[in-house]
Amino acid sequence: METLELQKLKNKFDIVGNDAELNRALETAVAVAPTDLTVLISGESGVGKENIPQIIHQYSRRRTGKYLAVNCGAIPEGTINAELFGHEKGAFTGAVAERKGYFEEANGGTLFLDEIGELPKETQAMLLRVLQSGEFMKVGSSKVEKTDVRVVAATNLNLRTQVEKGLFREDLYYRLNAVQIMMPALRERKDDIYLLFRKFTSDFSEKYQLRKVSLSIDAISLLKSYRWPGNIRQLKNVAETITALESKAIVPGGERIELNADQIRRYIPDEQDTLLPTVASTSSSGSMSDEDKRMIVKAILDLKQEVDSLRSEMNNIQKGDASLPAPPPPTPPQQADDAEWQEQHEERLSLKKATGDMIERALEKHGGNVKLAAEELGISERTVYRKLAEKKKK
Repeated sequence: METLELQKLKNKFDIVGNDAELNRALETAVAVAPTDLTVLISGESGVGKENIPQIIHQYSRRRTGKYLAVNCGAIPEGTINAELFGHEKGAFTGAVAERKGYFEEANGGTLFLDEIGELPKETQAMLLRVLQSGEFMKVGSSKVEKTDVRVVAATNLNLRTQVEKGLFREDLYYRLNAVQIMMPALRERKDDIYLLFRKFTSDFSEKYQLRKVSLSIDAISLLKSYRWPGNIRQLKNVAETITALESKAIVPGGERIELNADQIRRYIPDEQDTLLPTVASTSSSGSMSDEDKRMIVKAILDLKQEVDSLRSEMNNIQKGDASLPAPPPPTPPQQADDAEWQEQHEERLSLKKATGDMIERALEKHGGNVKLAAEELGISERTVYRKLAEKKKK
């Protein structure tokens, strides 16, 4: 594409950046748009994958049809088939009427399936059939129906690895991967970081009538040196937070402020601020050492034991169990006992913080995917959400 034409495309879809890999992804999207080839968009969470299917739809012969976006990872496994393919009345409890699925609703248009790697195996088989023949059956029906839908899928997982693990069908992988578009991570687009920061702070300051924020050279260098695990989404949050807390209302003659590295450093997460082993303690292959794994497992088991004990006590209290002895009145500890109690208390606090940091690191590693983080740590997704909620309250 010509430079001017490419810039018009970016302006139309509110895309900022001049990175070569980003430009290649946009050009590929425009090139394949007139066809009906299935497109697989790969990239970490927060890199802006959702722009590509919109470009494909707008530049295709289906642009007058519907464009629907579905987050496959946000739909419970028990209802995903009904959501995608529809259901008949009485097909399951709560199915009080017949309902169209996304494939039927998007007939003649484009369907964007985000987080495609989260689909259960049964749904993968149904998706493969509709991709190959356009045929599907609603849940609770034996009638074969047809649809004409262009599918664009996206994932932040390595589907090739998922195939090797037996978590994703190999035939579906090759069917989806007719055309692959790779969206680069923000840390690979260093020259675009400040461009994006300026856009986000400008939009935010304009919305709330605040002075626009610019950065000194050392502050820009600080932004570029950070690896941005949350990519564009994280940068947007940081830019808006900095603008909200550092800027002031617009006054005559003072419509802009400049911040240096020291002023913005406190808004950039300190990746070394953790009680868990750092990257330096990993093996040369980049994997976690056995000692680190043992420490993490021990921390989880200790915390689980503490939680189970507290839950048991709370249940007894709620039941009003009169057989439980009344707790003894507090007695002032001796000097030595007091020091021991304080040490144990500090250890418990450190353990809780270590577990919270560990969950954050697992989420960061998996691009914010709670399910994968929970599986790696051997805990439930509910525990991950609870720890995140507790930290947010603080």
